Amino acid sequence: MTRVGGRRQHKLFASWYPGRAEAMDRAGFADYRRRLLAGLSGRVLELGAGSGLNFAHYPAEVERVVAVEPEPALRERAVRAAEAADAPIEVVDGVAEDLSVHAGQFDAAVCSLVLCSVPDQRTALEQLATVLRPGGEIRLLEHVGASGGMLAGVQRVLDATVWPWIGAGCHCSRDVTSAVALAGLKLTAIETFRFPAGGPTLPTAPHVLLTAAPAPHLAR
Repeated sequence: MTRVGGRRQHKLFASWYPGRAEAMDRAGFADYRRRLLAGLSGRVLELGAGSGLNFAHYPAEVERVVAVEPEPALRERAVRAAEAADAPIEVVDGVAEDLSVHAGQFDAAVCSLVLCSVPDQRTALEQLATVLRPGGEIRLLEHVGASGGMLAGVQRVLDATVWPWIGAGCHCSRDVTSAVALAGLKLTAIETFRFPAGGPTLPTAPHVLLTAAPAPHLAR
């Protein structure tokens, strides 16, 4: 749920979210972070690094990570996490709407729990595509809207009322896979799952783990 678009400072969100994210990792979400990053190599751009919980999971084959995080308090946490990581990681300021300074520099781009809060998913994904070298890929780990039923209705109500305020712009009913297609990306792998798998169904329970690549006519 890291905010990477629009207004950059979210003191309330930055005060509670890192603890929540760490609790999710202890409950098993760290395994999905590892799977998100498994097999990556070369140079990687991470959009919406938050407090840096992905950093410990980058494989040894990754030569360098540039981690973009606009929220100042979260960025400070990410800098400390980068210092403790095995991979060489540079934490920088930036927003999803403009990644032009990084154009054509990376073998992969990743984001996790980010597209829920950007002002426009399509724009963010199009910007991610611009940072890739030929043959590069985008990997996403996101909570998404339910496919139907009562949960979908609950998500829509929350998005129209309190949820964006609680989560610094987070929406729980977004359709990431449709945004991938609208951005001109080709979906190459997708897995859907619920987290947590047991217990009460949370508004953010449906998730996707997916890989996409620019369509040939968009490749740099």
